[in-house]
Amino acid sequence: MSHYTTGEMAKLCGVSVRTVQYYDTRGILCPSELSEGGRRLYSEEDARRLKVICFLRGLGLPINTIGELLAAQESGSVIGLLLDQQAEQLRREIDERQTQLRTLEALSDEVARREHLTVESLHDIAYIMESKKKLKNVHTVMLAVGILMDVIEIGTLILWIAAGIWWPFVLGMAAALAMGVGVCRYYYRHTAFLCPACHSVFRPGMREVLFARHTPRTRKLTCTHCGHAGFCVETCAEEGE
Repeated sequence: MSHYTTGEMAKLCGVSVRTVQYYDTRGILCPSELSEGGRRLYSEEDARRLKVICFLRGLGLPINTIGELLAAQESGSVIGLLLDQQAEQLRREIDERQTQLRTLEALSDEVARREHLTVESLHDIAYIMESKKKLKNVHTVMLAVGILMDVIEIGTLILWIAAGIWWPFVLGMAAALAMGVGVCRYYYRHTAFLCPACHSVFRPGMREVLFARHTPRTRKLTCTHCGHAGFCVETCAEEGE
């Protein structure tokens, strides 16, 4: 029967000697015997075991899981469960990486729009990006209410024109008006604005917010902290504000 030294095992499987020794200390690759001089000697079966370990490590499995797999080699159900758990862990890591990638891409876009980048600017960008998801939810609610208002108005108007029944249109307009007032208040309660001059988050009066000149991402407001008058970036209001 062939025997391999630690160095030969390492060369055979394309790993370092220290890696083979590490697997020994972790109890997943123990030598079959020791030479008279105390050198570790590995068998052909040990070599196959190391190749399996290297394969599983290449799949991202941690040492503890590999040890459990090798100990449960006669139980297909246990091995399948452990592999399923590792696959789920990898899916979560991939999702996290994809989220990080999207965040980095969005950050790069924000940086590209700015001529001068300071620590305060990075703070503003980070704040805006963190609140973007919540702000998207606010916009989704507003869009849904807006669509419902349109359906009520158009539907009752068609009914009036087609059947000559006018009172549903009057009630529908009253309901649409009430929803419009409600969605304006909802928007005001759930949004705040970031001042580009003092980098503070503020909320002006409701009338100023609703009637201010605006772009999809900014509104022309007066900062309540420093008095700067200009376009301020829309963000999501913190809870309790």
